[in-house]
Amino acid sequence: MAGHYAPEGDIVIHRGIPWQGRAQVAEGLYADLPDLTLVCDGLRIAADHVIYLWTFTGHHSGTKNPLRTMGAEEWDLDEEGRVIASRGWFDGQDYAYQVAGG
Repeated sequence: MAGHYAPEGDIVIHRGIPWQGRAQVAEGLYADLPDLTLVCDGLRIAADHVIYLWTFTGHHSGTKNPLRTMGAEEWDLDEEGRVIASRGWFDGQDYAYQVAGG
C-alpha cells in the first residue's frame, strides 16, 4: 500500500495529526493491525482526484480481537499517479467497540 504514496505523501484520519511519508503511513497501519488485509471496494476518479472506498480486516495488536472496518479516503495525486495527500474517514466508535471485543 505504501508504494502507492509519493515519498513525501501524507494521510490524515478524521482531520487528526497527519502521518508524513510512506514509511510512517505503513508503520502506523501495521502497528495496530499486523495482519491487515485491505480490499478496494470502489474508486471514483476525476483527473488528479480520487475517492477510494475500502474495507480492512485483521486483528488488533493489543487485544487480538478481530476487526472489520469500512471507510473512505479522498486522495490528491501527483503527476505520476501517486498519493500526495489522503484524507480518510471510518466509524471510530465501531472500531473501538470491535477492539474491545464487542
